[in-house]
Amino acid sequence: MASTPAPVVPDWPYCGDGVTSGDRAGCIGRSVDPHPACLAHLSGPDRDAHLASLNAGDDIDHRGTSFTDQLLNALSDPTTNHPRLGDARFESATFTGNADFESADFTGDARFHLAIFTRNAWFESATFTREAQFDSVTFTGTAGFGSVTFNGAARFHSATFAGEAWFLLATFTDAAVFTSATFTDAGFRAATFTGTAYFESASFDHDARFASATFAGTAQFRSATFAGTADFGSATFDGPTRFHLATFTGTADFESATFAGVADFGSTIFTGIADFEAAGFTEDVDFGEAVFERAGELGPLVCGNTVFLSGVRFGGPVTLSIAARRLECHRTRWESTAALRLRHADVDFAHAVFEYPMSIAAEQAHFRHSRGVRGSGVPEDSIAGATGSGVRIVSLRGVDAAHLVLADIDLTDCQFTGTVHLDQIRLEGNCTFAIVPARTQWRRLRPQRFTQRRTLAEEHHWRSRQPTAVPGWQQAAAGTGHAEHVGPAQLAPVYRALRKAFEDSKNEPDAADFYYGEMEMRRHDHDRPRAERALLAAYWALSGYGLRATRAVVWLLLAMTGTLLVTMLWGLPADSWKPETVGSLSGRQVRLPTGKPDPVNPTNALQERLSTKRFEGSLRVVVNSVIFRSSDQDLTTAGTYTEMASRLTEPVLLGLAVLAIRGRIKR
Repeated sequence: MASTPAPVVPDWPYCGDGVTSGDRAGCIGRSVDPHPACLAHLSGPDRDAHLASLNAGDDIDHRGTSFTDQLLNALSDPTTNHPRLGDARFESATFTGNADFESADFTGDARFHLAIFTRNAWFESATFTREAQFDSVTFTGTAGFGSVTFNGAARFHSATFAGEAWFLLATFTDAAVFTSATFTDAGFRAATFTGTAYFESASFDHDARFASATFAGTAQFRSATFAGTADFGSATFDGPTRFHLATFTGTADFESATFAGVADFGSTIFTGIADFEAAGFTEDVDFGEAVFERAGELGPLVCGNTVFLSGVRFGGPVTLSIAARRLECHRTRWESTAALRLRHADVDFAHAVFEYPMSIAAEQAHFRHSRGVRGSGVPEDSIAGATGSGVRIVSLRGVDAAHLVLADIDLTDCQFTGTVHLDQIRLEGNCTFAIVPARTQWRRLRPQRFTQRRTLAEEHHWRSRQPTAVPGWQQAAAGTGHAEHVGPAQLAPVYRALRKAFEDSKNEPDAADFYYGEMEMRRHDHDRPRAERALLAAYWALSGYGLRATRAVVWLLLAMTGTLLVTMLWGLPADSWKPETVGSLSGRQVRLPTGKPDPVNPTNALQERLSTKRFEGSLRVVVNSVIFRSSDQDLTTAGTYTEMASRLTEPVLLGLAVLAIRGRIKR
């Protein structure tokens, strides 16, 4: 058997100690007591005697030794015909042939640190009762650990698997440490990790198969590299899962995987397809700062809490299908077309970047599993109790909305200030906004009622901060400090942009509400000239900015009533004029001049002037004034000025009422 060169002097009694020539020179194999040589260099009789002295379950120490499977034959348990070892020390050992530990029972610690398996290493169905240490081990051929049971910690730190590594149906009861390990082709299908599974900085050069694996503790894949397909389909992660800074060069398959703890995919790079179809997350899932080069389709996935996509970059066209309680997309960047199909979620798009057309729609029906049972829906058990399937956007601050399309989205709490090109946003379906307080409020013994209209959440926040605010205006949620700096000056342009967006989509009736909001903000903006605000206040009081027909009609009726009363009381003369003709005969010509006396102001009692005859005459004056015509009625000086005033104001009020009605029914 070959000897292993010694780069350093070992700290155990070794075979080559003091030997300068021959096979033993430089051999670091552990000396077999009471002999000075290691098992590989014992003479034939001494080796046979040593092996014959061993019993199943004995402790063995063959550090640095190069040997074959003769040792395991000597340690075979006669009741099971399988090797049984106590403390087994194989540090720096070299297995020159196939190492067959199949069904071996390691009752003590098993230490293979720095060992080298030059051919295949078979550990199928082996049992490690205590710690199994394979740190920095090199497996040149196949490493077979199928159905192995690790009751203690399993340590493969910096191990190298040059051939296939099979852990099919393996059970890891304690910690499984594969940090910085290198895998050419890894198979952990249906493996069970009861303790923490450490694969931090592990490198999988080809496929990594974890399908149907169970991780009962923490699954740590931080900074791991997956060069081939990473198959975690139907895997179960019961504890926290960390793929932070991992790299998936091939397909990352998490189809139907379940995550009971927090899942961290932050700063992960997905160069290939990222398949999370029917994946379920009970707690938060964090993709913050991750990169999806060509995801194609992400989901449908279900999250019982928050999905973090903040800082994520999508390099290609993508469709995201997500059912979650909350979705955060701060500074998320879409570098190609994208479609978001959402259920239940409150979504925050603050400062997100949409470089190409982007559609966000609320899905009413459950998502369907495209590769599962035909017609089966993706289960939403983790978000049971969520009210309805509606989707709410809570912020579009800092977003360029030129390419944004929203369909059936609840915008009741959405913050729009700071949104760029808001006038180009498209709102499809039933997009709802906040409304003003519905019932009549009392302030300083005066009733105050707001006509129903669509409004912005930020107007609610601003009005709720005013000293004269009435109940019903919603306050800003905690943590939104920017809301305190938003006032009428910032809200007027937002209302104007949304009005234009509705008008461009030929939705004039709904655009009217945002015109009303714009005028309200201008009226309350103290930075505007006082004269402008006074004019707007009059416009609001008379007709609600030309949008409140009832208000204009009421003022018209009041004006007509006032004109009618003034005309009856002071506008009509005391008596109607009776023409008198005075004739004179002079030769053959007859002149018949008619003199019209000036109208005489009535002098009788006021109640006597309220007669039917005077009412009829006054009504004729009022009606003709409304339609801007002269009544040809004799009037006193007071009546003449009253008619002039009514002919100026009443047609205007009538026009405002007609304008308000037209604004609500215009197509």
